Amino acid sequence: MVSHPAASSPKPPGPPVLRTRRLSELHPLLYTLAVWTKRTVRHLEGYLGDEHWCSQYDATPLPFRAKRHSSRLLKQLGRSEMWLQHNKVRNLAIAIPRLTDVLLLPGETFSFCRLVGRPTRRKGYVEGMELSRGQVRPGVGGGLCQLSNMIHWLALHSPLTVVERSNHSFDPFPDQNRSIPFGTGAAIFYNYIDLRLRNDTPLTFQFRFWLTDQELWGELRSNAELEHTYSVFERNHRFEQHGTDWYRHNEIWRRIMLRRGGATLREEFIKENRARVLYTPPRPNEPEHPSSTS
Repeated sequence: MVSHPAASSPKPPGPPVLRTRRLSELHPLLYTLAVWTKRTVRHLEGYLGDEHWCSQYDATPLPFRAKRHSSRLLKQLGRSEMWLQHNKVRNLAIAIPRLTDVLLLPGETFSFCRLVGRPTRRKGYVEGMELSRGQVRPGVGGGLCQLSNMIHWLALHSPLTVVERSNHSFDPFPDQNRSIPFGTGAAIFYNYIDLRLRNDTPLTFQFRFWLTDQELWGELRSNAELEHTYSVFERNHRFEQHGTDWYRHNEIWRRIMLRRGGATLREEFIKENRARVLYTPPRPNEPEHPSSTS
């Protein structure tokens, strides 16, 4: 679970902790049972909890844009098959209408899984690339993380509170034209690995998404101009070897500035990332990622 705490310094990272295999990893039936149990508990929590879930839509764009971003649709990721990338685009086209133009009113909570629902073949979803259980594999609805990644990135440039967000425990591919810091994505696995945002402001926000031939576009809009602007960046990026494994580390921070005049008010520590990499890390003098972006 991730929130936006006040400015602070992260604890110095130690070596990765080796974990024992969970029972659900010992047999496919145990894994299926574990998933079913977690999804059932999640449904009960959603119905019995006191969250006010966002559910209203308005096709008229709100007047002020807080942030806009785009990401490339088709990438050659390692040795992954490109058909998974093309199928991802099909999956995104199905999910986008469930998310675009949704309004996030004061006091409401946004849930990616509640709005999109479970991706199934019956709904038209096809096999795309999934990062699951330490592996890259095909899975129905694979690729929707590109949309959740964008939503999280937009939210980081706003006063919305990120109340739940997960990222993958491994990094499968070396960077390819990365435009945002490593570790700012948001993993999704219906329905217990979710991206949830809460609107603790008096403003109303609206998400909008669309596809072009080459890119996924998204923007976050509001009914009044935001008082602040935000710059999200990383610190202390490095690769470290532990035994035969390599791990990637960094810290995600954001700078909050006045919209009028641009004066910096404070910096906030968002999260420390540590992920095992499944590729050969670049040499120290080889650039592989941006140090910051705004």
